[in-house]
Amino acid sequence: MITTLYSVAIFVTDIEGAVAFYRDTLELPLRAQGSFGAEFLEGETKIGVHPASHADAKAMIGRHTGLTFHVPDLLHVCGVLHDRGVQFITEPTQQAWGIMAMIADPDGNILALWEDKLPEDQPEAPPESA
Repeated sequence: MITTLYSVAIFVTDIEGAVAFYRDTLELPLRAQGSFGAEFLEGETKIGVHPASHADAKAMIGRHTGLTFHVPDLLHVCGVLHDRGVQFITEPTQQAWGIMAMIADPDGNILALWEDKLPEDQPEAPPESA
């Protein structure tokens, strides 16, 4: 039966612009490129960026993709991405499960960036005197 996930698809209107964004701006390793679009990442699971050539694919452009990238040193990376002109949907925010930011590619496809850095413990309040 099914044991692994091979790829996740992101549909775009401008494949050249999308390749530049994912390869150059986000620095994802480009694995393959052709008439199908482009494939990124070196692990078992790939991200496919494909031209939206039919109505169903066109309907999926500019939405939350549901993809979350683990990004060590997220605050620094977000600073770099700001400098590169990346659109932030949500700035890095500390959550109970780590720090998360949301960005958009040139077609408005939303991606989550996450670092598993938990909130720093607050010092305990001193006991109340009786």
